[in-house]
Amino acid sequence: MLIHPWDAPGDDAEWQDWLAAHDFGQLAANGPPGEPPLVQPLHFAYDPERREAVTHLARPNPLWRALADRPTVLLSVVDDYAFIPGPWQAAEDQPPEHGVPTSFYAAVQLTCTAHVVDDPEAKAALLERQMGHFQPDGGSAPVAAGEEPYGRLLSGIRGLRLEVREVRAKFKYGGKRSEAVQHRISERLAGRGGPGDAAARGHQQRRLAVASAAAGTPTP
Repeated sequence: MLIHPWDAPGDDAEWQDWLAAHDFGQLAANGPPGEPPLVQPLHFAYDPERREAVTHLARPNPLWRALADRPTVLLSVVDDYAFIPGPWQAAEDQPPEHGVPTSFYAAVQLTCTAHVVDDPEAKAALLERQMGHFQPDGGSAPVAAGEEPYGRLLSGIRGLRLEVREVRAKFKYGGKRSEAVQHRISERLAGRGGPGDAAARGHQQRRLAVASAAAGTPTP
């Protein structure tokens, strides 16, 4: 993933806060030689203190064979995206039809070492961590090895701990454009109001405010 300086996160807190609210992504693993990578959509729970994400998959999943050979994987999360028409991006001295269209989006990629969890009690503990993340208010019975209602189901899944080795994050929201153009794009996003536009606009305004404060430029 190409990350220009104007698209990079300002600090770790920016991508960590974003990732805390985005817990569905795609896990990519290298397949056999000559075969394409395996890509598995999944929910996961990320723990910043442990620097790991936890998840689980069905035992028949073909991903397990790939992990046995090469445990290095990439967990990719993308959201808050919006298409930006060319005229919105035209510089102040350009005619609108000369503007270049682009995409706005936020993305975090975690390069991880995958650790398979097969011990029933360890799997139960991993599932409890996931349940604590996704159902903090409870409502489901505890997950415990050998106990109903979930203990007998543990044999059908395998747990997965993803030990994070590297993080690459990108917030592509027109940071290289002039403030005037960025404000124009922000207004157009507000006016269009399509899926993802409000989230994209929020990121753009937040990052523009930070950049303006750093440069000592008041925002309107």
